[in-house]
Amino acid sequence: MKEKWWHDKVAYQIYPKSFKDSNGDGIGDIRGIIEKLDYLQELGIDLLWLSPIYCSPLADQGYDISDYYNIDPRFGTLEDLDELIAEGKKRNIGIVMDLVVNHCSDEHEWFKKAIEDPDGPYGKFFYIEDYKKGDKLPCNWRSYFGGSCWEPLPGHEDKLYLHVFHKKQPDLNWENPLLRKEIYKMINWWLDRGIAGFRIDAIINIKKKLPFCDYPADRADGLSSIENMLKEATGIGEFLNEMADECFRKHDSFTVGEVFNEKDSDLPLFIGEDGYFSTMFDFSTTFIDETGISTVEPVKDLQEKYKKASFKAHKRVDGIGLLSNIIENHDEPRGVSRYIPKEDLSDKSKKMLAGVYFMMPGVPFIYQGQEIGMENLSEVKSLSELDDCANPDLYRRAIEDGLTEEEALKLISLRSRDNARTPFQWSGDVNAGFSDAEPWLMLNPKYKDINLEKQHDDPESVFSFYKKLIKLRKDKEYERTVVYGDFEPYEEEKKNLLCFKRILDKRILVAANYQREPQVLELDEKVKAVLISNNAELAEKVTEAGTRILLQGYDYLVAELGEE
Repeated sequence: MKEKWWHDKVAYQIYPKSFKDSNGDGIGDIRGIIEKLDYLQELGIDLLWLSPIYCSPLADQGYDISDYYNIDPRFGTLEDLDELIAEGKKRNIGIVMDLVVNHCSDEHEWFKKAIEDPDGPYGKFFYIEDYKKGDKLPCNWRSYFGGSCWEPLPGHEDKLYLHVFHKKQPDLNWENPLLRKEIYKMINWWLDRGIAGFRIDAIINIKKKLPFCDYPADRADGLSSIENMLKEATGIGEFLNEMADECFRKHDSFTVGEVFNEKDSDLPLFIGEDGYFSTMFDFSTTFIDETGISTVEPVKDLQEKYKKASFKAHKRVDGIGLLSNIIENHDEPRGVSRYIPKEDLSDKSKKMLAGVYFMMPGVPFIYQGQEIGMENLSEVKSLSELDDCANPDLYRRAIEDGLTEEEALKLISLRSRDNARTPFQWSGDVNAGFSDAEPWLMLNPKYKDINLEKQHDDPESVFSFYKKLIKLRKDKEYERTVVYGDFEPYEEEKKNLLCFKRILDKRILVAANYQREPQVLELDEKVKAVLISNNAELAEKVTEAGTRILLQGYDYLVAELGEE
């Protein structure tokens, strides 16, 4: 694998609206991020991905962009962003923007002009269609947020526009070369401004299977999941390669794609030596709790499913490229609440989960608050307590699937994206130290117990453990092995034991007992030194134990193997 400048980086995702409010309006902003750059530098962050801060009506929290060239006043100004880029560079932190180009906002100038003249040049920037005979929709695709993908075009009773997400997010027509030219111009404008690269949103959706046609209905609403169409859509590579040539490769920028359902044979094209993207997120573990029907029952064999999914993902890309590793983001519930049984949730198990994904091959991404072990919200009593535009469809589907209202709300509590979007818990003070005003979204009531101030100077805290993990990744003695070393699962068949080796100029063992019951790990070589562990007693015993290690519940360790 040809070495790239970003291979050894640690990335951090900020959801700006909930990170730090600098002006007392209850909304996080760019100046709040600038205030906390020293904190991020102390943590060891190299790349900072910002969820959208462009001008937006915020129908989908900024993923509905009305002006790609300007900053929403709620977050600040272009001058603020320039200062953030400059201050980041002083600390060797590169700024990564969110690139949202499957769709824009219905308040974007392009869509306004399309409404004025659907048959004109801007009408061709979108998918605008007539009804089929008998007032039928062009096709029966279901939006990701529920309901039809088609919405009447304002002012035109005979026409509809396509939106695979929210109705205020009309899809852009990538088949139109003039539209693509405008997008590439915008991308290069931002790269020339000094950002390090982009996280690329929902990009797999830009290629539609045309002409529009129905698919077998998969729910009682008579509609079909958009994913059924995407499986048959071909030719996206032409768009992605063109975008890489016109923008990313010229700037040697860092790009991470939000990609789903890619074929094994396409992996070299996506993240290979000269792929469309630098890397793409490993979402493998986010599917282990998906069911065909709504349920609040715990996932059976959670630990084994997590192991098998993550190991399989990294075996798939072995020798091809690197994935970007996550346990949560702004679109998922909190990882510790999702992947650790509720009765086992503790600082120790949180550290174990962090340690496992951090030592996998790839670029580790930390989502804000993850480094202090932020958890899901408590069970909500009403949808009105939350904000996410996806909640109503999640609730409606739960009721359709036979859950009671109480169970449906419990499901929302488990799955809602709002779990990850509550304000960062800086302290146990008023509003968790996030703002002097009432925050735009409810605080997690656990903030008095889980906050940065409480953990910052505690060497045994979750925060301190993340610092140690980052320090280990950057340790010159082990860095090359952690970044480029072979990935070899070890004792893979042993239930709830998550163990693998990283091998290059060093031989490193990563072992986690992913259960509350103790179990024995038999090694085929001796431990030379324990590099990090969430159990101080274990660290002392391992080097004396020869090749037989007793792991207590949720024990985790990284060790160098070999003779003294």
